Amino acid sequence: MVDFVWLIPFLPLMGAIINGIIGSRIGRKAVGLTGCLTVSVSFLSSIPILLKLLSFPPEQRSIEVTIFNWITSGKFQIDVSFLIDPLSCLMVLVVTGVGLLIHIYSIGYMHTDKAYWRYFSFLNLFIFFMLMLVLAANYLVMFLGWEGVGLCSYLLIGFWYEKKSASDAGKKAFVVNRVGDFGFLLGLFLLFWSASAQGIYSLRFKEIFENAHLLNPTALTAITLLLFAGAVGKSAQFPLHVWLPDAMEGPTPVSALIHAATMVTAGIYMVARNNVLFALAPFTGELVAIVGMFTALFAASIALAQNDIKRVLAYSTISQLGYMFAAVGIGAYAAGIFHLMTHAFFKGLLFLGAGSVMHAMSGEQDMRNMGGLYRRLKVTSLTFIVGAVAIAGIPPLSGFWSKDEILFEAFNGGHYLLWAVGLLTASLTAFYMFRQVFLVFAGKCRADEHARQHIHESPKVMTNPLIVLAALAIIGGVVGIPFFEGGSPLHHYLEPVFGKNVAHPLAALTANPQSAAHGSLEWLLMGISTAAGLLGILLAALMYFEPFKSRGPSFINPEVLSVKFKALYALLSNKYYIDEIYDALIVNPIKRFCRLCFSFDLAVIDGLVNGAGWMTRFAAWLSHKFDIYLVDGIFNSMATMVDFSSGFWRRLQTGYLQNYALIFVVGLLLVIGGLLAIH
Repeated sequence: MVDFVWLIPFLPLMGAIINGIIGSRIGRKAVGLTGCLTVSVSFLSSIPILLKLLSFPPEQRSIEVTIFNWITSGKFQIDVSFLIDPLSCLMVLVVTGVGLLIHIYSIGYMHTDKAYWRYFSFLNLFIFFMLMLVLAANYLVMFLGWEGVGLCSYLLIGFWYEKKSASDAGKKAFVVNRVGDFGFLLGLFLLFWSASAQGIYSLRFKEIFENAHLLNPTALTAITLLLFAGAVGKSAQFPLHVWLPDAMEGPTPVSALIHAATMVTAGIYMVARNNVLFALAPFTGELVAIVGMFTALFAASIALAQNDIKRVLAYSTISQLGYMFAAVGIGAYAAGIFHLMTHAFFKGLLFLGAGSVMHAMSGEQDMRNMGGLYRRLKVTSLTFIVGAVAIAGIPPLSGFWSKDEILFEAFNGGHYLLWAVGLLTASLTAFYMFRQVFLVFAGKCRADEHARQHIHESPKVMTNPLIVLAALAIIGGVVGIPFFEGGSPLHHYLEPVFGKNVAHPLAALTANPQSAAHGSLEWLLMGISTAAGLLGILLAALMYFEPFKSRGPSFINPEVLSVKFKALYALLSNKYYIDEIYDALIVNPIKRFCRLCFSFDLAVIDGLVNGAGWMTRFAAWLSHKFDIYLVDGIFNSMATMVDFSSGFWRRLQTGYLQNYALIFVVGLLLVIGGLLAIH
């Protein structure tokens, strides 16, 4: 069964090729069916492989399947090979499972788009590259998938390329990601150089990890820092986060798939896959955790003041990715992957729910022009609220278990500042998510009359994926609950990849019920994190839910606060002016330098070339004139003289005998006359 693992990425690739080549001629139904069917079969193919893997003892749950030899150069050989282990199988299920739901949703959301076939071709191509990334058994195949998803991100963000903002967003995402990818590539070069110095001419994960202890510690720190730079770009961490909010210009299902559930988590997956290297580079691990938690708080604060329904979710994604980086940075790899999985459920749900709202509101994205949609969009409203409760970290939904575990791991590891920042971020997350819920679904409808008349629930092809994702957002955290001694099912499942670690706040209680003091601390931390989420929800209700807002204290009225703290509000609503700072420090200086280069090229380079061309043309003109008036003039003059003289003499040579006789007589008479005159 595992030998057929190549079918998992191959099927979406075939879907991309079929729709890309003949999609414009086979009709919309066939295009949608092809796109969804290939991903669904890919998803179904991964289930028996997972079951087969689980049938092996834990220490044997790592199988490498070679598809074909790719590169051979001396001692270096690289194959296109796939690694089947608990981590890759989990990622495949997330990518294909959530990807399938988003493909189905897209049938309804994109049904009127003129480039329907191109959209599904790009979407299938993205699934192929993402599967190559997570299944890769070596760094080169991983880098192929890494760059492939970057390409597909550019194609899908700028899908509506006729809209300038969309094409600009696609280019911005591509350029910013190239910055991080350059670091990733340098990290691979340095890794191969360091490994080859120890006689290891390979980029296979297995060989690198088994010999990682032989690598120079300084080089290892540099390698992990460069790899992390790639993760910062792909997973939109500060300071390379600026591309993701602009990426909301793409179709909403794209936002759900690429910028919530899969591509942006590639950086988390890459760091988790390289846990052996990062464990040997503690400085990098600390930096990963600090950058992650700072980004979590930074992005959450920006989300507080955003009014675009998709941009709130975009900054929420950046924030949640920061949580995941904080987890893997402190060595809680299983907790980070757990949150990656639950985040795929509830954030995919939230983005698709936002798309359903926009579909009902004729494309409107400003939450200030919404309100009261619960009455008309029951399924969308209820499922969206489920996603909001999950991301707010309220038990027993999935987001509570994964987020609470990250906070516990931080506190248990002595990272108290990270824990405090994470707790504050959790409260802010609950606040801005329920601010969004109240602005969109509660109160009176603030839409204009035209939009009100067209408000309607989305078709079942769009709402059914919302229901499935809502169910996963509710029960998805079950796999992370420690039902038995030693930890949760998910942690036992991932143990062959990450090794044994503290599984969950409740794990110690399960293992040792007599540890009352330790257990009390764990329950206390869980209570504090839950209270932080509930506090955020309560504050949002007092500020934005009309029944509470009218009874709440006036000093927390959002209109009053926005005026009283005008500078802070402007700072948050303008995203700390990061884009403007980049424009001032990087973009505009580069533009000025480019204009200077253009002027230099125009005045100097082109001047020299054009001057040389002008001189050549002038010399040619002079040569032409010299040839015409002097050289040709002399020869033409001689010819003219010959022609003139020949014309005169030609008159004497008439060919008539009588003329010759006359000339003879005249000449004879002249001779005789001359002789007589002399004598």
